[in-house]
Amino acid sequence: MAKLNKLVSCLWFDKEAEDAAVFYCSIFRNSKMGKITRYGKEGFEIHGQPEGKVMTADFELEGSRFIALNGGPHFTFSEAISFQIHCDTQEEIDYYWRKLTADGGQEGPCGWLKDKFGLSWQVTPVALIEMLSSDDAARAQRVTKAFLQMKKFDIAALQRAAEAA
Repeated sequence: MAKLNKLVSCLWFDKEAEDAAVFYCSIFRNSKMGKITRYGKEGFEIHGQPEGKVMTADFELEGSRFIALNGGPHFTFSEAISFQIHCDTQEEIDYYWRKLTADGGQEGPCGWLKDKFGLSWQVTPVALIEMLSSDDAARAQRVTKAFLQMKKFDIAALQRAAEAA
């Protein structure tokens, strides 16, 4: 048996675990599907899931392991947990933004979005992190003022704000 990662993120879905795993793997170029487990007869009185239904879908995105669990409607996602995607270019930001908001996803402020499953993502330019880390407090404040007006980040507009006098 292959060695398991010490930490794995488990995402609770009502009944969309396998669909979500396939969706995420279709977006991230460095991804792969893992094993699918299914509910058996045992434990029905606890989990209430029919025999044969997908229980978990194991997948990997950019070297991070995830388990998608069909646990029922008891819990839903909130913005308290999100995943950041660090992007080097505007094209990369546009790609992830378009893919993750497709088919019912929702744009949010300041680089945040929810995908069609309700999971929150932050599509963040690496350049923004560098601009906000500047020793020049006025520069960082100009960049902050600019990004607070955005939904999807615009690297060129952030750079203009950083360079304004």
